Amino acid sequence: MRSDEYYMHRALDQARLGLAAGEVPVGAVVVDSGGEIIGEGYNAPVGCHDPSAHAEVRALRAAAAHLGNYRLDDCTLYVTLEPCLMCTGAIIHARLARVVYGAAEPRTGMVESRANLFAQPWHNHRVDVEGGLLAIQAKRLLRDFFTERR
Repeated sequence: MRSDEYYMHRALDQARLGLAAGEVPVGAVVVDSGGEIIGEGYNAPVGCHDPSAHAEVRALRAAAAHLGNYRLDDCTLYVTLEPCLMCTGAIIHARLARVVYGAAEPRTGMVESRANLFAQPWHNHRVDVEGGLLAIQAKRLLRDFFTERR
C-alpha cells in the first residue's frame, strides 16, 4: 500500500492540470481499499460550464462510474484544498470512509475553517478526516494562480 503522501502528490498532479487549463488549481483522487486510484479530477467549472465541477465531485463521479455504484465505501479521497459545502455533502452522500486534504480554505472550508460538517450529529455516516498534508505545496499552487490573476 502506498502512503498518503503518494496519493496527495497525485492530487497535486491533478491540480497542476487544472492550472494548465486556467482553472483554480485544486486536484483530487479517490483510492479504493486496495490502493488503486479509481477516480481523479481537477477543478473545471469554467471549462465544463458546470458550477458543480469541483475537483472532488469530478473524482467522485469517476470513481462511482468505475465501481458502478455511487457508494464509495472503504475509499479515501485525497484533495489539495479543504472541501466546500457542496463537496462535503457529496462526500457524505458517497459514504467515503476517509478524506485527506492539503491546505485549509479560510473562506469556504467546511472541515476546520468555517464549520465542521462532518462532525454534525444528524448525518447517518461518519467520515474520518485529516488535514494539512502537503499543505505548503497546495497553497503555493493557489498563491501562484491568484498572483498571476491580479
